[in-house]
Amino acid sequence: MDENRYRVPEPAKAVRRPELRAQLVDDEASTTEASMITQLKRYEVQILLKADHTQKDTAERAKVSLRTVRRIAEEPEVEHVDDELEAGRRGIGRPSTTESFRPLVQRLLEEEPAMLSVEMLRRARLEGYAGGKSALFSLVAGLRPEQVRLTMRFEGLPGEFSQHDFGQVRVRFIDGSSRIVHFFASRLKWSRWVEVSLVDNEVVETLVRKLTTHFERFGGVPLL
Repeated sequence: MDENRYRVPEPAKAVRRPELRAQLVDDEASTTEASMITQLKRYEVQILLKADHTQKDTAERAKVSLRTVRRIAEEPEVEHVDDELEAGRRGIGRPSTTESFRPLVQRLLEEEPAMLSVEMLRRARLEGYAGGKSALFSLVAGLRPEQVRLTMRFEGLPGEFSQHDFGQVRVRFIDGSSRIVHFFASRLKWSRWVEVSLVDNEVVETLVRKLTTHFERFGGVPLL
């Protein structure tokens, strides 16, 4: 009896190709790595490539995979180092839980720019927001308009404040000659009334004399 006639043939063993498997693993790893790599690291890789380093040498220096270097070499030049902005542009990561509440926050800020972030969180909760407070506070901080401090002149009241000081200026005459001319100036803050007198020096006696003269022309002595 021929036993081989009833023997069930063994299934053919799959031929393993280590190099193909390694390539697939490398592809997956490099794709994940390229999506997680920081903008500064991308910039480093681009600089090394611009300096005529080979792709293999660049990968070793930057401590990234060779396939990642090849991917970065095909990307446009890095223009900023904001990883969050770049992640949003590339669509990387989960969408923010606060994004759908952006219109609400914008409307509240338009109605009341000084509204507290805690109050915005309370109103967002009423609208169905279920995320964390830190995420919403970050959204509020990014949308809240910067407070611009207005520069206001301190004028005071009429006859209240006056300013006095010595000064000098180089004067050029018609004959081409020039010399430095000293003066003493006084100004009333509110009315901008100015009195100027030429002086020979800036000693105390000159100061007192010219102050007296200017006060007479002002019609009185200001409070300060």
